Amino acid sequence: MRMMKRMAVVLGLVFAFAMMAAPGALAVPNSSVVVEDTAGVLNRAQLDHGLSSIGFYTSAKVAIYTRQGAAADDLTEETLSFARQKHPEWLSADGQKWASGLFIFTLDPGGRQVGTFFGDDVKISADQQKHIQASTKKLLRDAQWTDGTIQGVKSAASFIARPWYRAPRLYWGAGIVVVLAAVGLGVAAGVRNRNRRNFAFAMANGDKSYTSVSLDVAATELNASAIPEASSYGLKILAQWRSFKSQFRNATESKSRLELLTAKQRSKAVNVRMAREYERAIFELDGLDAAIADANALLNLSANWRQAWQQQSEMLGRELDGVSKMLAESRTAGSSATAVALSTQASEFRLKLVQWGDGLADLSLSPDQALDRLKLGRETMAALLDNHVEAVVRLNTKSLKDAELMRGKIEVSRRNAAVARRRSGSIIDVSYPNLPYFSILAL
Repeated sequence: MRMMKRMAVVLGLVFAFAMMAAPGALAVPNSSVVVEDTAGVLNRAQLDHGLSSIGFYTSAKVAIYTRQGAAADDLTEETLSFARQKHPEWLSADGQKWASGLFIFTLDPGGRQVGTFFGDDVKISADQQKHIQASTKKLLRDAQWTDGTIQGVKSAASFIARPWYRAPRLYWGAGIVVVLAAVGLGVAAGVRNRNRRNFAFAMANGDKSYTSVSLDVAATELNASAIPEASSYGLKILAQWRSFKSQFRNATESKSRLELLTAKQRSKAVNVRMAREYERAIFELDGLDAAIADANALLNLSANWRQAWQQQSEMLGRELDGVSKMLAESRTAGSSATAVALSTQASEFRLKLVQWGDGLADLSLSPDQALDRLKLGRETMAALLDNHVEAVVRLNTKSLKDAELMRGKIEVSRRNAAVARRRSGSIIDVSYPNLPYFSILAL
């Protein structure tokens, strides 16, 4: 306690000195802003309003560039290429560096990437650049592209050419130390407890699937050995099976390492992430295990093929059954055109599910043909649902910002559902992991 008081006094003196030394420099407005929204995701009026209140410590040129790319793209090279083609003034005279006084914020919604680039005279540290990008993540994760861009520029403005006495740690250091002295232990204990609970939850869930997979290893190997390679689905399932053992071995090693961690180690965030990764990996293996069993039964039309077909077809059937309920809800009713298209197609596919099962029974359809039609049903309904989602967004939002937010939430929900689908033992999802996912919209 005595040491804490001494620290507070010393930091208080430093804080007072910094306040007296600071000449009260005010941020100056940026001299120019160039916006190249080639991705078409920014609300320009909202962007201009947001940027108008942002000031820099020095006169700066701001360039905002959006593009629709892929996660594998090199954002630095793509930004450089665009500058050479469209804005050579963004480059130095020799074309090897960014122009003096320039800050570029690059956003790639399709590739889920953000980049920040600086002229030599306004360059900041790598950690500060990471801070800028991190400050935008939550907004961009929710597809709030305009707000995320504004936040990125605002964060950059707080670092570029910032005088040493403007560093937040000097202004607030003394106060923070005093507050942390009062609540730090309690907060830290709360974080540790939460992390231990999350660690235990992930391990318990993962261990359930691990037990299931380990008990069925011999049966899974037997099932895999009987899957016909003449089937296109069989080939894809077998390709996954070839990596099954190595993935299971990795999961076993992860489980063993995690179980040896002490209570203190289990309270660390990095180990919670490792536990969740173990949980995710073994969940997917459990789904592959089930898909292999169903593939053997269905592709060979063995004695229990009907049960396998029911398990594969009922995944689509449950979603089809939920269409009418979704359309009955005012928020998800959409437009009459998209609602009719969905309802009509859902009714048709309910009948076709029965017909495809009958076709398997009388051998007028092969297992591959039945699965192809099931896959086509998924693709057709997913496309119709995409149109319906746009109608729902249009009817339930009053601004581009609200629309971006709603689309972002729907996309997150779909990605989570797609991951869950791959864990469910779906032959189609194991064979085509990037297949569009049809899932009833709930708001």
